[in-house]
Amino acid sequence: MNPFRYSDENIDEKEFMLAFPSVMIGVTILALPSDIAEATSYSDGWISILLAGVIFMAFAILAVKLSNTFPDQSFYSYASFLVTRPVAMIISFIFIIGGIVIVGYIIRSLAFISQQYLFDRTPIEILSLSFLLVVVYAVSGSRAGLFRLNVMFLPMILFVFLFVGLFNLKHLDASNYLPLFQTDWKYYVKGMVKSFEGYIGFAIGLFYFCLIRNKNHITKKVIIGTSIPIIFYLFIFLISIGIFGNAVTENLMFPTVELAKRIDIPGAIFERIDAFIFTIWIMAIFNTAAITFDMPVLLLGSIFKTANKRIITFILSPIVFYISMFPQQIDQVKQFAVVTSQIYIYFTCLIIVGLFLIAKIRGGAHRDKV
Repeated sequence: MNPFRYSDENIDEKEFMLAFPSVMIGVTILALPSDIAEATSYSDGWISILLAGVIFMAFAILAVKLSNTFPDQSFYSYASFLVTRPVAMIISFIFIIGGIVIVGYIIRSLAFISQQYLFDRTPIEILSLSFLLVVVYAVSGSRAGLFRLNVMFLPMILFVFLFVGLFNLKHLDASNYLPLFQTDWKYYVKGMVKSFEGYIGFAIGLFYFCLIRNKNHITKKVIIGTSIPIIFYLFIFLISIGIFGNAVTENLMFPTVELAKRIDIPGAIFERIDAFIFTIWIMAIFNTAAITFDMPVLLLGSIFKTANKRIITFILSPIVFYISMFPQQIDQVKQFAVVTSQIYIYFTCLIIVGLFLIAKIRGGAHRDKV
């Protein structure tokens, strides 16, 4: 079966805008309320989520402004101009390694959670491989097609999780939110750090900006795109705290799953609503994994211009699968995710700021108003 071929590989502003929440909303949404509640008191975690979101929104805007200095060039191309080709190659390979490792973590997390709640008799290797093959098929096809899938899947994902929250409102206890502002500032910072993993796709503008057809008003689109996951995370966190309270939320492995299990639709139309929620969640994971996997493929294609995209994808696939099988227990998976995401995020922020300052000093070949 051959992937469908689009007439071009360009994307529009809307597709670029919706790529931000599609990449950000993934594995972390199930455990994020628990992680934030562990660091903060009562409902104070919303402040950590909001502050972290605003910080990464600023970095996302900075990334597109940097890319807009060289609007029709790939990341590797303009990085070579700014910091020399060897340094740009080193930076690109670090991004490639980071992307591969993150995809491995995503696949292993999906396999573990699916085994826990849906396929308890299926070996985790089979679950990982099955999902990886679907991602490989998507990545080996049209790049524009991945962004158009985001446009199709994201509204369903947001609607279903909104549905989960709204059907739980009758169980909400407002006293769980009080008292307010009881957390020490150090724990607000700790909560921000724990929420970093939920914003890990903030830098896609570095790599995909050159694919956009009309680059006017991109800053506005980035603000809207990054605001969606911020509002989404705040909604899920506040619903979790309002229903379970801080102490219970902290001790639940996946509070969002527990919210789905509490839904009771009159008439017993759905017996297992949590299974339906998992299906939609897997769509969200697919969006995240596909774009995250495509990024190393895109960078390798920029470095080795004669290399075939499908060959690059097939070469990287066994590496991703091996990495996904490396952690043995769920605690190891979580620790693996924390270390990888922290290193990747700090490195990305450093590169964005460094290249932006160098671009301001050296100037670019062409500048457009964003």
